[in-house]
Amino acid sequence: MTYVELHSKRPLNLLLVEDDDGDAKALERAFHKAKIANTIMRASDGLEALDVLRGANGKTKPPVPLILLVDLNMPRMNGIELVKALRQDDALRRSVIYVLTTSKRDEDKTAAYDLHVTGYITKAKAADDFMSLVTLLGYYASVVELP
Repeated sequence: MTYVELHSKRPLNLLLVEDDDGDAKALERAFHKAKIANTIMRASDGLEALDVLRGANGKTKPPVPLILLVDLNMPRMNGIELVKALRQDDALRRSVIYVLTTSKRDEDKTAAYDLHVTGYITKAKAADDFMSLVTLLGYYASVVELP
């Protein structure tokens, strides 16, 4: 079974929380190259992501199941602050979150895993092969049972 076949049995809904346009475009290109038509929703920082996830301030609440890709270094509300807010929100605490960041600092990794993120991926590794990241997310969504 190929990745696309696995993916077609279960929609993969992504919210990318990323302030860098170049990184966001690279991920979108990888999904397009993998022939995945799902829209990648995007928020430019943690505050906007919360509005999207809550359907607040005119934002459309995304369908579930949903996987979040969260950058750490963003204006207004960074990734760790966002994950903390999600874990404190009864409706959002079970969110599946992957950190996608430039930071290789052990302090950042520990802070993220202490908040029960699903994975911590550095952009340097992901940039080498965005297709591997896309494949990882596709397999995860097709195998794991999400609420």
